[in-house]
Parts: sequence; C-alpha cells; structure tokens
Amino acid sequence: MPVVAITGASSGLGAHLAEEMARRGHSLGLVARRVDQLEAVRARVAAHGVPVAVAPADVTDPAATKAAFAALEAELGPIDVLVANAGVLGPMRDLRHLDLDSIRRTFEINVFGAIHAVDAVLPGMLDRDSGHLVVISSVAANRGLPKSAPYSASKAAISIFWEGLRVDLHRTGITCTTVHPGFVETAMTAKNDFPMPFLMNADRAARLMADAIEAKRRTLTYPWQMRWLERLMKVAPPVVFDHVMRSVDKR
Repeated sequence: MPVVAITGASSGLGAHLAEEMARRGHSLGLVARRVDQLEAVRARVAAHGVPVAVAPADVTDPAATKAAFAALEAELGPIDVLVANAGVLGPMRDLRHLDLDSIRRTFEINVFGAIHAVDAVLPGMLDRDSGHLVVISSVAANRGLPKSAPYSASKAAISIFWEGLRVDLHRTGITCTTVHPGFVETAMTAKNDFPMPFLMNADRAARLMADAIEAKRRTLTYPWQMRWLERLMKVAPPVVFDHVMRSVDKR
C-alpha cells in the first residue's frame, strides 16, 4: 500500500485522517510539533497493524521540514501521498490594533508550511514520475469571512497555489487534490463563538477525505450543503455577499 505522510497529524483532522488511512492499510508518516500528542496518535495508528513513523517538526521551518520527511522516507520508503494538513485559524478581532504577529504566523503555517512540505517531497516524486499532493484548505478560501480575513486569505492563497501546481504537473504522473472542508468537530472549531452550520463529525470528514485521496479527485468540498454554498459564494455580487456576511456577523 502507498506511504501517506500527513502534517499537523497530532490532533484534529490530521489525527482522524491518519487513523482512517491506517484502517485502510496505508503506511503512515506523521509530522507535527507536539511530540507527546504525536506519539499518542502513533500508538492509535500502530494498533491497526500498519507501519507508522513519526518526525517532530515545525512546518514553518523549511530545513526542519525537509529533515522530517527525509527521516520518514528512511524508515518507510518513498512518500507516495503528501497530505499538507497543518493549519491554524488566526482570527482577527481588533481592527484598531492588528495582531501582525498572529497574521504572519497564520500565513507561515497555512501557506508556507504546506509549500515547505511540497518542497520536501516533490523532487523525489518527479524522479519517480509518481505521487499525490493533497492540501487541506477550507471553504473560507472562496470569500473573505467575518473576523477571518487572515484565515480566508491564507486558505485562498494555498488553494490557488495547489491549482497552479496541478496545472504545471499535468504532464507528469503526479496528482493534486485540494480539500475544502466546512465546519468539522475538532478542538480548533470548539473555540469558535459563532454558529457553525452543517457541523460534521470528524470521523465522517476523515472518511470523505480518504475516499477522495484514494480516488485521486482534483477537489473535494464537504459536507454536501457546503458545495452549494461554495458555488453561491463564488457568484454572489459584492453587495449581496456583504449584506449576508454582516447579518452573520451580528449573530
């Protein structure tokens, strides 16, 4: 079975996806900053009887990211599937005093963290003319959402980057998949203080992502209600979009 490497694997969607891929028989390479939590996920994944390796690293550090993936490949063999999942919300609440460090950190993790992971595995994939690059973006990539300008912008940036990669790699054996989740029950979304329509169980979300990865789909948006909202968001005139978002923000 293919070797699947997942960043941000110590919790949330990354951890749930790791367990789901293990249930399907894939070998797993797990990357995250939090060593204790990473080891806990390793134990749960290993219980499914598949090879698993962990490599602690902060994906905002390109050298550390390359070293982590090199360590995974030394133990498991070449990475067949990269899932660039590491991400943060980075809300923006005070317009008078922008938290520039938080905004910069949001882009470093959500955008450059994914790019650093690609940089670590893509040369080998090109040499083998085989591989699969997956990024976990968000439905927020489609428009600027209330109190989420940095997050929406960072997810838009990485979605467009991945789309460009897909186009550039079309003559190779490398596939690109962009996942746009809606709201999923994780520790990250538990901090949200606003309504989260169509909130999905994390295990269900992991199964949908695993299906899309195995099918090598170009894109996935879930839950299905969000696919329709996503389409509406893309075509809504600014005056309509602004009115709806102001109503949501008041709630």
